[in-house]
Amino acid sequence: MPDDVVTIYTDGSCSGNPGPGGWAAIVMGETTEQLTGNEAHTTNNRMELTAALEALRSLDEPATVKLHTDSAYVSRAFNDGWIDNWQSNGWKTSSNKPVENQELWKALVEQDERHDVSWIWVKGHADNELNNLADALAVDAMEQVKHG
Repeated sequence: MPDDVVTIYTDGSCSGNPGPGGWAAIVMGETTEQLTGNEAHTTNNRMELTAALEALRSLDEPATVKLHTDSAYVSRAFNDGWIDNWQSNGWKTSSNKPVENQELWKALVEQDERHDVSWIWVKGHADNELNNLADALAVDAMEQVKHG
């Protein structure tokens, strides 16, 4: 892994749950990129997962990554071992139900293995400038699909 650390801020947004949604990522390495996307019918969790996934996929080479998310669902899945439990349980939750958004989780696991990722939870809608920017970009992306 290279010595350079890539810092990423991600966020997802959804109007209704499910409903139109948007995601955003700010990727800061040698350069800074803002990535966004949207879906006409999705959930907030899918947008949070997609933001992290697309940010990691955007990196050409394996990297040391500090990924900041205001989604406890995303950060805790990696930091609290939920992913490991789901995998060993055949992608079933502790209540023996299929894990939702499995295809996104599996793709994120691949990216987590490709990169050296630190999953950092940040409080949403607080005083973190980059988290607030990611939120604004995700809302913008959602509004684009919502209003056509």
